[in-house]
Amino acid sequence: MKRHRQPEWLDDAKWGIYFHWGPYSVPAYGNEWYPHNMYWMWAGYHEEHFGSVEEGYGYKDLIPMFTAENFDPDYWAALFKEAGASFAGPVAEHHDGFSMWASKVNPWNAMDMGPHRDIVGEMAQAIRKQGMKFITTFHHANNWYYYYHLPELDTSDPEFAGLYGKPHVATEGIGFSDPTHDRPDLEFNEQWFTKLKEVIDSYRPDLIWFDFCLSRFMDKFKRNFLAYYYNAAEDWGTDVEVLYKDFCIPPGVGVLDYERGRSSSMTHYKWITDTSLGRKSWSYIEDEEYIPIDSLIHSFVDRIAKNGYLLLNFGPKASGDIPQEVQSRFRELGKWIKINEEAIYGSTPWVVAEEGPMKLEKDGGFNEAQDYASPYTAEDIRFTTKGNALYAFSFGWPEQELTIKTLTAPPKYASKDE
Repeated sequence: MKRHRQPEWLDDAKWGIYFHWGPYSVPAYGNEWYPHNMYWMWAGYHEEHFGSVEEGYGYKDLIPMFTAENFDPDYWAALFKEAGASFAGPVAEHHDGFSMWASKVNPWNAMDMGPHRDIVGEMAQAIRKQGMKFITTFHHANNWYYYYHLPELDTSDPEFAGLYGKPHVATEGIGFSDPTHDRPDLEFNEQWFTKLKEVIDSYRPDLIWFDFCLSRFMDKFKRNFLAYYYNAAEDWGTDVEVLYKDFCIPPGVGVLDYERGRSSSMTHYKWITDTSLGRKSWSYIEDEEYIPIDSLIHSFVDRIAKNGYLLLNFGPKASGDIPQEVQSRFRELGKWIKINEEAIYGSTPWVVAEEGPMKLEKDGGFNEAQDYASPYTAEDIRFTTKGNALYAFSFGWPEQELTIKTLTAPPKYASKDE
């Protein structure tokens, strides 16, 4: 781990795409936490549309409805490439315990159930065919806390423990990264690691991204994973990276992630943002509100000017169709990037990151609210550099002229004759 160095290709790549897709996409309601919320505050909605959770109609019964009949991995990958992404891939397993690959260690998987397809494997092949790097994201650390294990609900039936987790009663605070509550047991730590090893061995991802909750895991399992992944990459002759949240692994071993946020100033370290085109949900819902394209471009440029990267999410429909609002934004973004690509790919921050009146009021995660209001003007400028060139992005079209105040005349030095 101490010898690990961040891949140069990631610094050049700048951004990628991933997607939340699984049985939770079937209801198209609320958000991707439907498997959790259907057992309490959304129980009425679930009963109206699918059946009563108290009578055993649980999340497991949505899996056969997740058919993905229109899923076309080559079309998806071509769209990601058109958008200008340098890496892409799926949520390999969300909090719900359903694996999106052909798993031998988890019977609750997309090959044996639902669409009966190896989603991770098909996307790996299609994405690499487009010349992009492949990312898998893992959220399964939170499966320990995700379901309400009450005696009258199907979540506590040992028959379904592979999906819902071993029956236990998690303490208050379910779903958050607070390490003071009950921790996953040894068996769950081992299962977490085993799933990761299976994906590493089968698909050789270039990037592995983790959601929250690693703070509750035994350190030795996190170290074992890092060693296994980085040693495997050396055997493959490939440079790989781990992306993580909440400083849950040692600094320098991976790249820190800010969910729906970013640094308010240029940093001395690399970081990445995971955010979604949908403002309400990470998975597909019918009443979604999508980020305006100008806000998406402004926040992206602000990130790369401050030493950051972007991991952009969208939610496909359960059928495998990509919403038209998502497709149009990807294509608009791709057109803009095509014009400005020399200032993006392979660039680095300059001496100064920004100029202008708009400053982020909050640092770190969940600070995107300012972007939605599009408070930027032509006076807001961000800088990148590459080779001997300096690039300045203006976040608006000036009415008459644009003066970049950060660019000053060099000082006059006395000549040798004076």
